[in-house]
Amino acid sequence: MNQLHPQPPSAAFVGASWAALLIGIVTYLIGLWNAQVGMGEKYYFFTLLMYGLFSSVSLQKSLRDRLEGIPVTGIYYGLCWVSLGTCLVLMALGLWNNAMAPSEKGFYIMCYVLSLFAAVAVQKNVRDLQPVEMSAHPAFENPDRSTDRNRDHNTVSLEK
Repeated sequence: MNQLHPQPPSAAFVGASWAALLIGIVTYLIGLWNAQVGMGEKYYFFTLLMYGLFSSVSLQKSLRDRLEGIPVTGIYYGLCWVSLGTCLVLMALGLWNNAMAPSEKGFYIMCYVLSLFAAVAVQKNVRDLQPVEMSAHPAFENPDRSTDRNRDHNTVSLEK
């Protein structure tokens, strides 16, 4: 297993990532709230935002897991790519077939891409900060100790 020890992200990068995520999502939702489209279209674009955020984070996590040698099944890895591609295609088709002004369509694309990118950055920051937080916690000083205790506790004796 590859053991990568990345330098933890700076507080400024973590803050900027969270700010970009919140700005992207809130701006997209405000635009959707004020849009002069039917409720069905609003639900469609809201669902695309939620599905896009999930699929982008899921893809980033599976890519990172593979990089670190953590097993990821091929079908899940493939589904992550298909999900993200589906989100982008559905967003493009939804905007193409909508009667919005071109500037409004551009607004949604920019907010959508910003939100997806920021979600990936936030997930990466959370993952990069995790080892730092775990190493500072006393329960994580010796991880073998807890598995030995669980192994002894869960062992079943076959002797009579």
